[in-house]
Amino acid sequence: MSPAHLEGYLVVGAVLFALGLVGFLTRRNMIIMFLSAEMMLQGVAVNLVAFAHFRGNLGGQVLVLFIVAVAACEAAIALALVLMLFRRRKTLDVSVWQELREPDQEPIEDEGTLEAEEKPEDFQHLTPAGAEPPARKDTEEVSHV
Repeated sequence: MSPAHLEGYLVVGAVLFALGLVGFLTRRNMIIMFLSAEMMLQGVAVNLVAFAHFRGNLGGQVLVLFIVAVAACEAAIALALVLMLFRRRKTLDVSVWQELREPDQEPIEDEGTLEAEEKPEDFQHLTPAGAEPPARKDTEEVSHV
């Protein structure tokens, strides 16, 4: 592969990465954000394969196999997360899900957020990280020997 061909592949990879970055930073729809992240990963993969072919070793292609495996896992987890959050809020706008923030952070005021009376209260909530739940009085300590 000549350096002229390498430049073409690098330009394509950079364009994919830039489009993914712009899509991730400008959109508020979660599906579009995940697709943009996938596009950034594919831009990096194109560059790695081009450099691996240019240098004559397989190191970049092996890294691309790992990138594809991680992207597949990320897509499965993202799909589960999007479905769960959509069932809960009936929207895919990321600014609506303010309760997913850490408890000590103030929510960002936005005209798209739901009011307190619109939030469903029938879901169980976990305790914040680091806080120890109160001990139940009806359980007795049992020691195993």
